[in-house]
Order: sequence, then structure tokens, then C-alpha cells
Amino acid sequence: MGQIASPVFRRALMRLWGALAALVLATPLAAQEFEPDCAAAEEFLGKAVEQGRTVGASVLIWQGSEEACFAASGDAVREEGKAFSRDTLVQVFSMTKPVTGVALMQLWERGAFGLDDPLQWYLPEYQATRVLTGEGEDGSAIVAQPKRAITVRDVLRHTAGFSYGPGGEPQNAADRTWQELDPLSADNTLAQFSQKLAQVPLLYEPGTHWSYSAGVDVQARLVEVLSGQPFDSYVKQHIFDPLGMADSGWKRDEADLARLARIYIAQDDGTLEAMPRDEWLKANFMGKPMTMGGSGIVTTVDDYMRFARMLLGEGELDGVRILEPATVQLMATDHLDPRIGPENRSWLVGKGNGGFGFDFFVRTGPPRDAEENRGTTGEFFWDGLPSMLFWVDPVQDMAVVFATQKIDFDGTLHHDIRDAIYGADYTGAK
Repeated sequence: MGQIASPVFRRALMRLWGALAALVLATPLAAQEFEPDCAAAEEFLGKAVEQGRTVGASVLIWQGSEEACFAASGDAVREEGKAFSRDTLVQVFSMTKPVTGVALMQLWERGAFGLDDPLQWYLPEYQATRVLTGEGEDGSAIVAQPKRAITVRDVLRHTAGFSYGPGGEPQNAADRTWQELDPLSADNTLAQFSQKLAQVPLLYEPGTHWSYSAGVDVQARLVEVLSGQPFDSYVKQHIFDPLGMADSGWKRDEADLARLARIYIAQDDGTLEAMPRDEWLKANFMGKPMTMGGSGIVTTVDDYMRFARMLLGEGELDGVRILEPATVQLMATDHLDPRIGPENRSWLVGKGNGGFGFDFFVRTGPPRDAEENRGTTGEFFWDGLPSMLFWVDPVQDMAVVFATQKIDFDGTLHHDIRDAIYGADYTGAK
């Protein structure tokens, strides 16, 4: 009996030992050997400004229980010689999206909806939404009933099939309908936005493509309907105030202009020109009714780091719990069906070796080559149009906020700040 059991026991012991070893290597304890290269990060900022790649930028790195470093370089407002500093206000654009996702998932924790509930249960206007199947000779949309209903999960992971409007000239009938209705006009409320978006044909059958869209603004409307509060009021009460993010919000006062970084637009000759004033201030300083879920937060690197640290702490910061650990883990898990191949993931594949959770890119494997951004398996992140970026690296017990205000989106800045922090030879994690 002992001769039979012994090999079995040994194999079981080896499997257990392997599992324990893998667990140890995946914990933040193993990360104590890693320290972000703050000197290299500071040097990168200086060179990026000197080379005219951006006008000004800052980076804030937190590891473990303390700040690892802060560095800034260049100008927040070049025309006034105003330095990019610790209290500079920045428009984060799509880095608003994870905040919206957290707000909606708080309501999920309270049982307000199910992830696979049809969207139309809560927003009835989407019962009439159709999918684009072609165009008539006159350019009119040919549409059909979707094969299945849009779910809340689809809205959270960009698989609903929604449009984000044409990037330039309209390419199809859905683009033309978007242009006609202009759902995300700053003059619309979220309720008006949702009614109009529901009339724009879907670009794809729900669940078949990852397609970046106005779905996060639908999330914001869901927060309003499910909570009975205006979206920005809900976020202030349930996220910003509990986290001590007193310098974050959508609607800002004239007094805030003194600290607001100007957005600079890259020209064909490589120079950077200031965005026209009305366009720069329209979203936050002109009293417009729209409070987007996908964009619009004005904040500082310190304030946004408190949000990032909450995520690093699996939903808790300084004794305040915003989400349960399992909910943060759920959001930071790849939810894309393997049947949605790379060819149906648009530009997401350029973000790195990974997939998409709920309002986050999720790294599922180490960088494949030197051209890919450095990062750790298990990290999650998102960025914003003016080349903003933040990420959470649980294995290295680290969160990073990189702030700049350059349009068009410049992914080379993200590649190089990650190289500086991790080192160009970083392979993912031990």
C-alpha cells in the first residue's frame, strides 16, 4: 500500500510546492526587489520638454505605503511662463471612464442591476435600437433587429456595438445619423444624450466586436437612473468626497483657471499650438449641462492618485471602502470573449498583450517585444486624449499617474515613461 501511495503523494507534494512557489512570486512581497527608477523618469520628462514632444508634464509614482517620487518639467501655460507643478489642474478626458465604471459597480454591489440584464430594462429607449446592415442607394441606413439585446456587461466592456461618432468625414449611415443628432453635444443632458444615442444604428451586433464608444456615457446615465441622483452629484458623494478628492470635478469655477494647464495641439510641422480658448474651456467652465461619463473630469495628479491608490488597495484607501475587493478584481479581469479576435478589437491590440475588463485595459501576459510598452502581467490601466495615462500594478504594489496636455494622443510618451520607470529590459515580473 505504501509503495503505491508514495509516488502519488510525492506528485501531490510537488504540485502543492509549485502552486505555493507561484503564489509567492505573484505577491507584492516579491516586488520588494523592484523599485521604480525615479531618476530616469525625471530625466525623461526634461528631455521630452526639451525636444518639443510636449509643453509640460508631471509624473507621480506610489509604491507600497509611500510616495516613491514626483517630478515635473516644462510649462502648464507656455504663453504665461506658468510651470507645470504639483497643483496644476489637468483635463483627463477618458481617464474619467474608470471613475464612471467604479460608480456603476457600486450600484451593482447594492443589487441595483445584474451584469447580464438587458440595457433596455433600465433605459427603455434602447429597445428600439437597431444594427446597421447596409445602406440604400440614397445613403439611408438599412437596419435590422439585433440578434440579442445589449446587456449592461456589453456597455461596461465596449461590446454593445455603439458608435463614438465619425472621427472625420462620415463613413456610413450610422455616422451620418450621429452627426445629425449629435448625442454628446455639450448642450445635451445625459438623458437627452441617451435618447439620441438609442436612435443611432449599432455598428456591430452586440458581443461581436470591441469597439470604443459612447458606452461609458450610457454608464453615466445608468448611474443617474439607478441612483436617482445627477451623475456628477453621485460621484462626488460616493467617490470624490470619501476619497478626499476635493480638487476633482466636472464643473469648475473661474478661480480654477489660474491653475488649469493649457491643451496644446500638434501641428503638421511638429510644433505645438495652444487649443483655442473656447474649445479648451467648453466642457468645464461654460456652464454646459452635459456631464459625460467618458470624459470631463478636471483634477490634479495628487487627487487622481488617490483614486488609483484606492484601486491598488482593492477598493479601500485610508480605511474608506469604495468597492469590495472582488469587485475591483472583476473590473480588472479580461472580459472579452475569445471569439472576439484581434481583427475585431480595433486599436485595442496596440495597447499591449492583454484584453479589456470593465473600463480598463487588462494585461494578461508580459510584453511580447521591445516595441510594446513595459508592464506587468495583472496590471490594469487607461489613458486620455491629451496623452494622459495612469496604471495600477498590483504585483509591484505600485500606481502611476502621468499627466500632460498634448493632442493628438501620443503613445510614444507612454512607451518612454514606462521604459524609464521599469527599465527597457523589464520582462513583466519575476
